[in-house]
Amino acid sequence: MTNTRTESTQQKADEVSAWSLIKPYWVSDERGFAWGLLVAIIAINMTVVWINVRLNSWNADFYNALQNKNVKDFPHLLLIFTGLAFAYILLAVYGRYLRQMLAFRWRQWLTNRFLEQWLGDKAFYRIERDRLADNPDQRISDDLQSFATTTLSLSLDLLSTLVTLVTFITILWTIAGALTFSLGGTPITIPGYMVWAAALYAILGSLIIQKVGHPLVSINYQQQKVEADFRFGLIRVRENAEQIAFYDGISTETANAKTIFQRIRDNWWLIMKYTKRMTFVLSFYGQIAIIFPIMVAAPRYFAGAFSFGVLMQISSAFGTVSDSFSWFINSYSTLVEWRATVNRLREFKRVMRSTHIREETSPATEHGGINLHYTSTPSLTTNGLILALPNGTPLSRVANVSIEPGSRWLVVGPSGSGKSTLMRALAGLWPFGDGTIDAPVDAKMMFIPQMSYLPIGTLRAALSYPSPGGTFSDDESREALRLCNLEAYADRLEESAHWARSLSPGEQQRLAAARVLLHKPDFVFLDEATSALDAENELHIYNTLVERLPKAAILSVAHRESVAMFHDYKIEIERAMAEA
Repeated sequence: MTNTRTESTQQKADEVSAWSLIKPYWVSDERGFAWGLLVAIIAINMTVVWINVRLNSWNADFYNALQNKNVKDFPHLLLIFTGLAFAYILLAVYGRYLRQMLAFRWRQWLTNRFLEQWLGDKAFYRIERDRLADNPDQRISDDLQSFATTTLSLSLDLLSTLVTLVTFITILWTIAGALTFSLGGTPITIPGYMVWAAALYAILGSLIIQKVGHPLVSINYQQQKVEADFRFGLIRVRENAEQIAFYDGISTETANAKTIFQRIRDNWWLIMKYTKRMTFVLSFYGQIAIIFPIMVAAPRYFAGAFSFGVLMQISSAFGTVSDSFSWFINSYSTLVEWRATVNRLREFKRVMRSTHIREETSPATEHGGINLHYTSTPSLTTNGLILALPNGTPLSRVANVSIEPGSRWLVVGPSGSGKSTLMRALAGLWPFGDGTIDAPVDAKMMFIPQMSYLPIGTLRAALSYPSPGGTFSDDESREALRLCNLEAYADRLEESAHWARSLSPGEQQRLAAARVLLHKPDFVFLDEATSALDAENELHIYNTLVERLPKAAILSVAHRESVAMFHDYKIEIERAMAEA
């Protein structure tokens, strides 16, 4: 029963359609404003269609006036054109403006939703840990922007095209009339033959374009990926500039960047290859479309069925009908990019949906998975805890412990045995293995890794993290800095900088200790959090934490023997032998 339920849940996570990406915004709490904007845009588009219809009939009157040298009607016709042109320009400007407004609001809503799903429940960590999706930053920033803008544009253009098609088919059918000819002595009449000619012309072109350009969908998908990989590689160089300079790794980084760029080049050549073929077809199709309606209508014109002005009206109407039938052709490049974007977002959404399912039901190990329970007891306990790798290989066994408030524990074991992995398991970030962890439900826990995250911004914000920058007063912040031997920074709380670059590793670790003093957690987990400090500063930090947080339980991973004096108990980590 459990397996069936798990498979059903996983299957739902895997089913992500383009419609499931489009629909939520239009039924959300913003639907009123969104539909109002959409209706206004559609009304503008319909008015533009009416102007085009009016211009089509104006064509006949204008060219007839020219043919007949009708000086009396000429100024009036120019005045009509001026009014229609001015209205068209005004509607085009505001139609685009409202479309951009709606597209951005849609993108903003999608971005907030994706950010909540990506950051919520630590999905971002599991995606990176298990390498489930590449470049989430690109998918949230670039792909969502492209998706909202392009989906709206394609949808509105298609609606406008359909209305235009129905309107101008009626016009073309009426003014072009029927074509009558004799075949083997039998008279044959084709009513609305210009409409059929336009349809056949567009259908034939669409089939050819689809045949020639179909590979561009997968090629564009790959191009987005390799471009993001290249950009990410350059960001890595920028973020680690000093380390690379120390190692003199310039030649290696240059070679790596060129290798990644070579993938862009190879994929771009494929895009060029298929775009060249498609451009040939599109250009050929477009050039023939200029003369084709005249050729088809010429027999009836030369037979005197209609005037030159009507011939120009037929040509204009044919072009509009043909363009409407050719929507697929004209939008093919955009559709290709849209399809690639949708595929990337579908994949990303599926991954975000599936992360918690993987965490709860499929810990990728032969064991049942580590169960983290929150209880009303004040202590943190482990029972039968076995740590494993994501592939199921047992890593280590942890002795059963009960960590009481105010107790001091030192995690010991050989290098690579899983001491840091134990920290991840206690934080609920590592489900791979077996056993149970019971944690106090209302306890404040703070995990301090070897290198703490420092947000870019004010020193106050970096010190207060993860709380907002204004959580602690100036006096509290300065006191915490002073207690951690960072007096030099006490008057720089409002200074903004990239603190991960500005501070030395030792200063960063002391700043992390100051955070602990400010937040006053009930449980403090220090994973080699003083490894960059000299012995004197390390002893000072531990003394300060013990004195200032007497009720807090402290659990440390450290290699220096001097740290052991601050701990009363030990947690032994034993390597687990993989079962045969």
